[in-house]
Amino acid sequence: MVKFKIRDLDVWFGPTHAIKQVNMEIQSHEILSVIGPSNSGKTTFLRTLNRLSDLHASFRMSGIVEMERVDTRGMDVETLRRKIGMVFALPLPLPLSIFENVAYGIRMQGVKNRKTLEEKVEEALQQGYLWDEVKDRLDESAFKLSGGQQQRLCIARTLAVQPEVILFDEPCSGLDPISTAKVEDAMVELKKKYTIILVTNNVKQAARVGDKTAFFLSGELVELDRTDKIFTAPQDQRTEDYISGKFG
Repeated sequence: MVKFKIRDLDVWFGPTHAIKQVNMEIQSHEILSVIGPSNSGKTTFLRTLNRLSDLHASFRMSGIVEMERVDTRGMDVETLRRKIGMVFALPLPLPLSIFENVAYGIRMQGVKNRKTLEEKVEEALQQGYLWDEVKDRLDESAFKLSGGQQQRLCIARTLAVQPEVILFDEPCSGLDPISTAKVEDAMVELKKKYTIILVTNNVKQAARVGDKTAFFLSGELVELDRTDKIFTAPQDQRTEDYISGKFG
């Protein structure tokens, strides 16, 4: 099933044309890796999907972004962002306990029963590949966790409110290889329930986890295809040059 359909998308920030005539479809329950050099429009594209770009005073767009055939511009923005969770490059735990970090969004949805909260927190931590490491220290400050654990806590916090889509914006940029592997394992498992869009500057990561890969350059979607085809037989020379390290 098509989760997103994007038609003739253009995005500007003041005079800067950040996204140029992008047309694409994103399927449910797949991982789409989005690659490209700096200032290629990757993060702008991601933030346009859940309308975070709207927060910029100089932002404007034309074209259509549909989520399950509904134009996102006509959706209540809070409802949209509940459906589309986001994990940022740097982990941003709340100044609360591990438990309360995950429970925060659940409480905001009106859940007060302690047993229900405990069940939902455990489920989210399990999905975030963190439960076994923190189950005996849930009352400790989230700031006592390592960087990789904090990132997985942020993933669990996102999952706790049961979105339909998870946007990852360079989630492993500051992590060691072991922590990166755990986050990637979580992503691969999570696509069974969620649609995942991963922006990454690590082309090897894109190749490891992406079902499909989109290559952006200077705001243009150069190529979108199955990941194995992008990395073995790209159709555009610019894609070949980027993934082979000739620029970027």
